[in-house]
Amino acid sequence: RAFDAALRRDNPGSLFSWSQPIQMRMDDMQAGVRSQIAIGIYGPDIRQLQELAQQTADIVSRINGAADVAPQDVGTIPYLHIDVDRTAAGRLNVDTAAILDVVESVGGHVGPPVSTGDALIPTEVRIDAPQRRTLEDIKRLPVATRDDQMVELSQVAKITLTDGPAAIRRYQGERRMMVQANVRGRDMSSFVQEAQTTVGQQLKLPHGYRVEWGGQFRNLQSAVARLEIVVPITLALIFFLLVFAFGDIWVAGLVFLNLPFAATGGILALTVRSLPFSVSAGIGFIALFGVATLNGVVLVSCIREKRAAGLSARVASQEAAEERFRPVMATATVACLGFFPMAFSMSEGAEVEKPLATVVIGGLVSCTALTLLVLPSLYVKLDEWRRSRL
Repeated sequence: RAFDAALRRDNPGSLFSWSQPIQMRMDDMQAGVRSQIAIGIYGPDIRQLQELAQQTADIVSRINGAADVAPQDVGTIPYLHIDVDRTAAGRLNVDTAAILDVVESVGGHVGPPVSTGDALIPTEVRIDAPQRRTLEDIKRLPVATRDDQMVELSQVAKITLTDGPAAIRRYQGERRMMVQANVRGRDMSSFVQEAQTTVGQQLKLPHGYRVEWGGQFRNLQSAVARLEIVVPITLALIFFLLVFAFGDIWVAGLVFLNLPFAATGGILALTVRSLPFSVSAGIGFIALFGVATLNGVVLVSCIREKRAAGLSARVASQEAAEERFRPVMATATVACLGFFPMAFSMSEGAEVEKPLATVVIGGLVSCTALTLLVLPSLYVKLDEWRRSRL
């Protein structure tokens, strides 16, 4: 932000887009722009596309979190348009092919190759430079009629000099203009959803024009879709292993309650630090669930051992919590200290490290406290409920 503010102060009117080298290259390969979000506008007329791209950029730039929003400028260059006036050519008895030959000779006519020794040398015929230096010189170029008379090129053609785009980009045969944007200070998913809604309401697309959204958020969508499959499978496997370890579905369910305890702390930690949910945060939740399950297994195993020694559920739970306090706290403390540097990292890759470490630290704090305080009480309630059913 400091660099951006300094450049805008010292170089007003310039457009700056901030990225990292590898990230910029990946963005360019994915969407054709060097930014996180690429908005493609498709249609037949290039000038209309330019107007729509500018309108889209104006709309997106007003959304909270938008940065470096701008149409993908290709610049302009002068174009010389020479259109044959067939009516005038017919009246002056000029063959259209003769007019086109003169027009081609302005830019250069590629002729047959010339053989010199063992080499073939390509040839090009072009009108001498002094005779085509200005627009007036080109208008005065002679064109032969069918009866070997000469007329000026401007008499049989309309010659104009206009500015136009330096390049016309296409995708799958359609003309396309891109609008690029980055996101700062908020999560990309909510930004894109708000931007899509706002652009859809405020941008009036003529018939035959459409808008497509691309960029990094496409990867986020696909990753979240995979997590929606992976996380339930992970939770199901954890529950199955708990049932297999304890041989009791109710005790396994009791240990499984540690996972919501852990998730609560992770969500609160993300909220306090104003960090969005991301793929790295999702991975942090998966890692957190493993540690939370381990703490629950350690405590419940100790309770069951004391119950087997003849203690009541209440006494066994209390003594197990006291005995396992140090191991559970040591596990949580070591993990928190290990993730602490990542949670406050400011180096390269911090955008990936911060959400993961924040989720783990916040989840371990809530999970440890609830494991030692709530889980023993729930075990006593479970035992009382079972006795009441006998």
